[in-house]
Amino acid sequence: QVQVVESGGGLVQAGGSLRLSCAASGRTLSIVAMGWFRQAPGKEREFVASVAWNVRSTYYADSVKGRFTISRDNAKKTVYLQMNSLKPEDTAAYYCAAGPRIATSRQDLYDYWGQGTQVTVSS
Repeated sequence: QVQVVESGGGLVQAGGSLRLSCAASGRTLSIVAMGWFRQAPGKEREFVASVAWNVRSTYYADSVKGRFTISRDNAKKTVYLQMNSLKPEDTAAYYCAAGPRIATSRQDLYDYWGQGTQVTVSS
């Protein structure tokens, strides 16, 4: 089993920045990719960004390209999401996911999910 725990959420004004962290533990050798997803109130959970664990491969939703950056620290088994130029529409619960397959936007290809961390952007 793999456990993932998110941290770093909070309240920020529009235009500000936050960095989310996601630490993986357990059978981390089985992880091939990790991703960030978010769910706003009344909306479905959506893809934000993903990164492959051992190759230079990252993907972003169009809505965050140029503003968010996903990165990884293999030694720490941690993935980060640097969020800049935040907008009120970025307000959501952000979830980290890990999986043994590929870096992808498909939620069904991730096996392990965190509990989420809340990001609130005020206007």
